[in-house]
Amino acid sequence: MGVGLKTVIFLAFVLALGFLLVILSCALYHNWLPLLVAFTFVLAPLPNSICSRCARADDISPEYNSAYVDFGRFLTGSLVAAGFAFPLVLAHSQVIESGACWMSISGGVLVYGTILVYSGWFGSGGNDDEF
Repeated sequence: MGVGLKTVIFLAFVLALGFLLVILSCALYHNWLPLLVAFTFVLAPLPNSICSRCARADDISPEYNSAYVDFGRFLTGSLVAAGFAFPLVLAHSQVIESGACWMSISGGVLVYGTILVYSGWFGSGGNDDEF
């Protein structure tokens, strides 16, 4: 029970700071394409959590199938790599400014890091007493 209300408030602050950086990278440079980075980093943990739910042993098959977990990690890694690569490609092709690129990447890292920390601390890691 080491995780308390102060941790949740801190994670909410970091998440808001990440979204603020992404929105500022769009608003300050008058180009809304870096906003796609926030969507990419928000969607990145979903394949991992969905595929980990599918990999559990059930009534039909008592074996644990790690192919689902591997596929979820592959999709998550692809989305995280796309979240880094998308603003870099846009900045290289001079569609967005380099300042907007770095602001959206740093905001995306804060958003994804907050989601990872929250799911690590408040996830289903302690629910081993299922019937």
